[in-house]
Amino acid sequence: MALKVMVVGGYGNFGSIVCRHLVGAPGIALVISGRDPHKLQRKVDELNTSSVNACEGWCGDAMGAGFARVLQSMNIQLVIHTGGPFQGQSYAVAQACIDAAVNYCDLSDCRTFVNGVGVLDASARQAGVAILSGCSSVPTLSSALIDQYRHRFMRIDTIEHGISSSAKMPGLSTVEGVLAYAGKPIKQLRNGQVHPVLGWQDLTLRKMPQLGTRLLANVDVPDMDIFASRYGAHTLSFKAGAGLKLGGVANGLLAQALRVGLVHNHVVWAARLHRLGTWFERFGDGKSAMYIDVHGLGTGGRPLSLAVQLTALNDKGPEIPSCAAVALATKMAQGYVPEPGARPCVGEISVDEYMAAINDPANLSLAVHFSDGQG
Repeated sequence: MALKVMVVGGYGNFGSIVCRHLVGAPGIALVISGRDPHKLQRKVDELNTSSVNACEGWCGDAMGAGFARVLQSMNIQLVIHTGGPFQGQSYAVAQACIDAAVNYCDLSDCRTFVNGVGVLDASARQAGVAILSGCSSVPTLSSALIDQYRHRFMRIDTIEHGISSSAKMPGLSTVEGVLAYAGKPIKQLRNGQVHPVLGWQDLTLRKMPQLGTRLLANVDVPDMDIFASRYGAHTLSFKAGAGLKLGGVANGLLAQALRVGLVHNHVVWAARLHRLGTWFERFGDGKSAMYIDVHGLGTGGRPLSLAVQLTALNDKGPEIPSCAAVALATKMAQGYVPEPGARPCVGEISVDEYMAAINDPANLSLAVHFSDGQG
């Protein structure tokens, strides 16, 4: 029997990618949900035209009080929540899934949202369902990449990682989400001590294979809490940046203006920067990447460094955060049953499963390099 999966926000930027992958996946029956009936019907028609597997739609508010009854009446078995921004959002969708005894994951990369989902753990366990938050590039893929090579390390001291996107703009809700902490303190870790930095500040140039030099700045992600306990690292940092340096400068200026009080509402400026970024898309190279630098001691007790970079070409970067949920749904359709409880989505999906879900070797490549400091 097919796994019945509902994608909340299925006609949005990331939701559309998830649905495109799942509509033709074996063993999956897809349901798309959203609040706009016209956008919903267009997406259902589009997917039904391109696939032999028919999908259906449900129009309504997944945050509403009756969502649990909808899930039960439609026999949904997994909900994939793509309806950001998650900054400041409640756990209403996840709670409805618990009430309906339905498994759940979301694409949030909001640190407080992902790492706070444990408040639902007891009720999720009692209902026998998994509530997995952060089923995205961070922390799902970032942790999977480190997990794959963790056995090479006796001790991990430092993890520095980040994402450089292409110039292609994501949806407005994503821009609103990532600018929510512009100019605000972000807790990172340095030498075992909490080290506060400011969001979208400390602009840094990083040379990245295939991408040239990219401009990066401080960004808040769930990994900053998870990696300290999971890997024992005592220095943690994360940076991100737009594909064009102009975008990084614009974000940095907005962060500075918010910090000193010249600007008070980041949402208004997010819309303006989104429009500006959309106009400048044409000047981008279509390349994006996630990088991870790990430093520590190898199993022989000597210094060991790991450098990982997942590179995407031709504006395929959004496939990466979207396909964590695709990999999870595919794995569940094949019989995998995640352990009940509410937690960040780490340790559920391997790198191989992730890459198989994306299934685009022509546009995505993974480079891994080790250095023992003797070369």
